[in-house]
Amino acid sequence: MYSRRNFIKFSSLSLLNLLWNSYNKVNGFEVKRNHKTKKFISNLKKIGPLKEPDSNGIRLPEGFTIKIVAESGKRPLPRKKFLWHSAPDGGATFKTKDNGWIYVSNSERYFGGVSALEFNTQGILIDAYSICSGTHMNCAGGSIEGMKWLSCEETNIGQVYECDPYGNNPSKVLPALGRFKHEAVAEDFLKKHLYLTEDTPDGGFYRFIPDSLTKEGNIDFSSGKLQIAVLNGDNQEGKIEWENIKEPNPPIWQILLKINELRYQVKNSAKFNGGEGIAYYQGKIYFATKGDNKIWCYDTKTQNLIVLYNHSEHPNPILSGVDNIVFSSSGDLFVAEDGGDMQIVAINSEGALFPILQIEGQDESEITGPAFDPSNERLYFSSQRGKSGNSSNGITYEVKGPFNSI
Repeated sequence: MYSRRNFIKFSSLSLLNLLWNSYNKVNGFEVKRNHKTKKFISNLKKIGPLKEPDSNGIRLPEGFTIKIVAESGKRPLPRKKFLWHSAPDGGATFKTKDNGWIYVSNSERYFGGVSALEFNTQGILIDAYSICSGTHMNCAGGSIEGMKWLSCEETNIGQVYECDPYGNNPSKVLPALGRFKHEAVAEDFLKKHLYLTEDTPDGGFYRFIPDSLTKEGNIDFSSGKLQIAVLNGDNQEGKIEWENIKEPNPPIWQILLKINELRYQVKNSAKFNGGEGIAYYQGKIYFATKGDNKIWCYDTKTQNLIVLYNHSEHPNPILSGVDNIVFSSSGDLFVAEDGGDMQIVAINSEGALFPILQIEGQDESEITGPAFDPSNERLYFSSQRGKSGNSSNGITYEVKGPFNSI
């Protein structure tokens, strides 16, 4: 494996392509349980430059359209009294039985919780409702087993909550995932492990291994080992070792007084500058660190970690403020910017970067919650603070266009 220094020394887009391809050998999602998803082919190379902004200040490539699906403090559906939440943040989609889908979205406010938008098979909004309430600063999270949403509280004593996107069951806290400044979570559905990021300047990179599985073969969250990554050297690359967190849930007063925070329970734990979005793809865990504008890749088989994108040393550094991330079905990594140029930038399987959209006139906001519908024709995301820069004026959008072909 190339060292980071040698990688930069000899770096060119062709070498970046080689490294990226070594981590993404096959297009399309892997086998999930006993059935495969459709194989999609990336269209990023066919997508042209961003056009001039529309009436909402959104720049899109030719052939793409955008619409607002929800606004903070307003009814997504006029006939229903439910109001869309403030500060929309991390999100994901879930397929419904009638081939529609649900988009869930966190609220990064105290008592914000999580809300959901349901669309029918034609993409028409048919319902909106809450799936979690009473939680605080729900930042990102992750979809689990294709049917649950784990919502993460981004506070020093934050926890993770299991939410039912369909609204049939109440949310419940998962103490085994610890108390810390949770950002996001991703499931390795083959090994049944979870990986979690922490949004602090010296945050940890965590793994949860359940003690057992349910009778359906899913993760049993009631107990397990919460671990933190350990790396030798400067945390740039290398093989990770995992050490158990002794007290995943220390007394709250100890955390508040900073005398027993989880990341310090293992003295030599690796430090990551502002852990943000995280995603699993093809046996690898990808995550972003906003503090140093890097995207990392962890191989769950070899346990090796590399820096895949480094804004300060990249030959085409158009991506900055890296935050929430999501993979398309063709293996393209979409990265939302918090700041930067207020763009969503895609990285294809060859390592090339493509601006997909840009928001102008909302410089006091950030882009959050990117997620594709099951067809991969629609991309949902939010501008957390909208045009006013106030979290009570968040806007949630749907972009439709030829992201992929079959």
